[in-house]
Amino acid sequence: MYQIKNQIYINMTKTQKSALCNFLRALVKKSPQMSVNDIFDKFLDDEKYYLEINNPHFEFLENYLDDEKFLEETLLYLKECRKYYDYKKKQEPIIQAQKEYEKKKRAFLREVKMSKEQPTKKQLYYYDRLCKKYNIEKKELTSKLMARDEIDKILQEHDCREIIE
Repeated sequence: MYQIKNQIYINMTKTQKSALCNFLRALVKKSPQMSVNDIFDKFLDDEKYYLEINNPHFEFLENYLDDEKFLEETLLYLKECRKYYDYKKKQEPIIQAQKEYEKKKRAFLREVKMSKEQPTKKQLYYYDRLCKKYNIEKKELTSKLMARDEIDKILQEHDCREIIE
């Protein structure tokens, strides 16, 4: 898509070309169910209509709408945009799987880091209070991870008991 973008609309300014390409790309993205030719026809009809009522999206297009080269380049760009979005849609499951993998990896690394750090004063205090409340024998907590797991274990055991009783 980016190679095509450099080869088309050579007579336009950089700003005009950018605005038109962004607009066309948005049209393709908004209507994945429409064919490229339908999008192209709709674009031309809309631009001609807006020129007739004297309220164009792009004033500079007035000179280009009847130019055969402009029409060919527009159709070519729309086709490239469609290819790009179709490819992106096909890649979605792979991207999601990669995101899930990265999420699991970050969680694992966070736990490894926690296993090497001393438990915080808050964790120790909370664990101490829970042990007193439920008359549980205290264990020596050597890491943040161990403190978190022990606190979770106590809470789950006693929450389940309260529900049963």
